[in-house]
Amino acid sequence: MKNKQIVVIGAGFAGLASACVLAKEGYKVTIVEKNDQPGGRARIWEKDGFKFDMGPSWYWMPDVFENFFALFGKKPSDFYNLKRLDPGYRVYFGKDDTLDVPAEMVELEALFESIEPGSSKGLKQFLEQAAYKYKVGMGEYVFRPSHSITEFIDLNLIRKSFSMQLLTNMSKHVRQYFKNPKLIKLLEFPVLFLGARPQDTPAMYSMMNYADLAFGTWYPMGGMNEIVKAMVSIAESYGVDIRLNTEVTKIEVAGKQVNTIQTTQGDIKADFVITGADYNHGDQHLLDQPHRNYTEKYWDSRVMSPSSLLFYIGTNKKIEGIQHHNLFFDEDFEQHANEIYTDPQWPTKPLFYVCCTSKTDPGAAPEGCENLFFLMPLAPGLQDSDALREKYFDIMVDRFEQVTGQPLRDSIVVKRSYAMDNFKADYHSFKGNAYGLANTLAQTAFFKPSMRAKHVKNMLYTGQLTVPGPGVPPALISGQVAAMEAMKMMGE
Repeated sequence: MKNKQIVVIGAGFAGLASACVLAKEGYKVTIVEKNDQPGGRARIWEKDGFKFDMGPSWYWMPDVFENFFALFGKKPSDFYNLKRLDPGYRVYFGKDDTLDVPAEMVELEALFESIEPGSSKGLKQFLEQAAYKYKVGMGEYVFRPSHSITEFIDLNLIRKSFSMQLLTNMSKHVRQYFKNPKLIKLLEFPVLFLGARPQDTPAMYSMMNYADLAFGTWYPMGGMNEIVKAMVSIAESYGVDIRLNTEVTKIEVAGKQVNTIQTTQGDIKADFVITGADYNHGDQHLLDQPHRNYTEKYWDSRVMSPSSLLFYIGTNKKIEGIQHHNLFFDEDFEQHANEIYTDPQWPTKPLFYVCCTSKTDPGAAPEGCENLFFLMPLAPGLQDSDALREKYFDIMVDRFEQVTGQPLRDSIVVKRSYAMDNFKADYHSFKGNAYGLANTLAQTAFFKPSMRAKHVKNMLYTGQLTVPGPGVPPALISGQVAAMEAMKMMGE
């Protein structure tokens, strides 16, 4: 049976994870990837000695990476040097008004206490609950394929679900413990960047705060693409055939079975298919209508996480006084959230994020220079244009210079923008989204688009638009779950 040909569409984290697991079990696996390098959104771009991670820049949940590599008898340290950042990141609330998030818990508690007297006790209680959610969520929820509600009809799990606070929202939950607006913003920011307004996100996702504040923020020296290189190394060691510059144009189905994958480089016979490409693209564009899981109306009704406007910037000088990760929350948090989720539009006064990898990694920029990555969350599906990009570039740079007191504009020697039209062109991203579906209750677990192709017997979906959700660690898990489900479906 294991001489079956498995085709994985897309060499992002989920696709690579699926391929690695299946190849280890002895299957013949081919990955087809439309772009010229593997990694999906975690590609790299290099110019004039500057090396940019094009997508993910936060390394959270190190245990998920450790567990993945352990499947192959490896450790992350076999492939890259992981460094914990201290401070993990800086939040700018205005000029001369910053908050640095320390790596050590004792220092973190002291920080909270200095901002809001008595809040260190609340922090301990908040993180104790978040730790429980993390343990249950990452241990008992995320590895379920969520084909139906019956997977969750378990009295013990139902009891735990109440403790997971699925029916309480993050905004209300955070405010039960903290009153100071700075602390509230600090605890709400992960959900704003990863999928929904805090008031629309289940309090279950405070597990993200545990991942952030307890496990810490890390950086793989060489950049996030080092994870991709490690996964490619594992895949190739088990004989996976990775075909780059090979775009899938159609999934041919006969008798409810995929038999051929049509690509720009020729047809490929397939006994089983796992598609880690954008789910909407696979469902609506690669399959004929009778074999699709959903309708256009269904997809249009999905609540998407943000898109992003990105700028990759190289400077010919050092920028003093900033950290590796920098969050600019010097404008109204609620207003920007509403302009992403409630009244979609280009933001009036945007929040934004700046990553400076060269603060940690000298190899990211030539000597005496800096590597900067600007990111502004945007509502998906908006009009994109060079003029709009430049307008918001000026807004972000002006604010950066004003808030940090550091001149930037005149030192820029490398600059590239990336936004919705690029996400669509490079990844067939639905509505130009950057992160997948919003983490709302109505889009959690079995309410997400199904991993299983309902009208095709030998096909599964994986990645950020299906379970368990958006982000690098969930994508790694999604790929593993898809591989395990594939083996069950093939009778192994």
